[in-house]
Amino acid sequence: MTDWPGGYGRDVRDEVDSTNGEALRRAAAGLRGPVWILAHRQDAARGRRGRPWASLPGNFSATLLIRPGGSPSAAALRSFVAALALRDALVAATRRPDLFALKWPNDVLLAERKLAGILLEASGGALAIGFGVNLAAAPKPADVEPGAVPPVALAEATGVRIDPEGFLDLLAPAFGHWEERLTREGFAPLREAWLAHAARLGEPIMARLPGCEMTGAFETIDETGALVLGTASGRIALPAAEIHFGTVERGGLHAARD
Repeated sequence: MTDWPGGYGRDVRDEVDSTNGEALRRAAAGLRGPVWILAHRQDAARGRRGRPWASLPGNFSATLLIRPGGSPSAAALRSFVAALALRDALVAATRRPDLFALKWPNDVLLAERKLAGILLEASGGALAIGFGVNLAAAPKPADVEPGAVPPVALAEATGVRIDPEGFLDLLAPAFGHWEERLTREGFAPLREAWLAHAARLGEPIMARLPGCEMTGAFETIDETGALVLGTASGRIALPAAEIHFGTVERGGLHAARD
């Protein structure tokens, strides 16, 4: 752990319900952080919008608890810090920068399949940044939401095997690097770096919002981190949406099917 970032704590647990839940409970009890909480097992892991997250043996499940200060929108930029750090850690583990891309707003892809997800949850000035990475095994296709990017495991796709604590040793300094750049230089260099590794940039995608779906070309992300979609009705900035790939035509807005 010679590169462990200064000032960051490290707490490794055999089992918790969820690392984000543990982090937020500890924040409510007065823990200020920053501290990494890693669990070898979770029995109530969750993803975005409260969806269950498969916590399989040998996979990476950890949360960084920080108190970033500033506005909620500024705190939300840590999703880009987290994504860039995850990609850097994966490149360090595999020496294969060509394999990994970033899917807005918070996934990491390996050869077009979902390898990792990020979940941000805030409470009382504390921010829990949860990381789930399929290091050893991927969920079964039947356990994945219909229309979602198919999952993949690092070991399966690359032959690289790394244990969760070893991966944390790569991720923590990478996060510290990008967090320092955000604090010192603002979002602009992170936006540039994220776009350099963005999946489907310039291609048609579908954005699903409550009650509707929108298709168009993924043009960029703006200075707030919102996705900019070029549609038949013009350019639209989306601060939040579910993004789906597949065969879509450049178009506009229509009612959701479900």
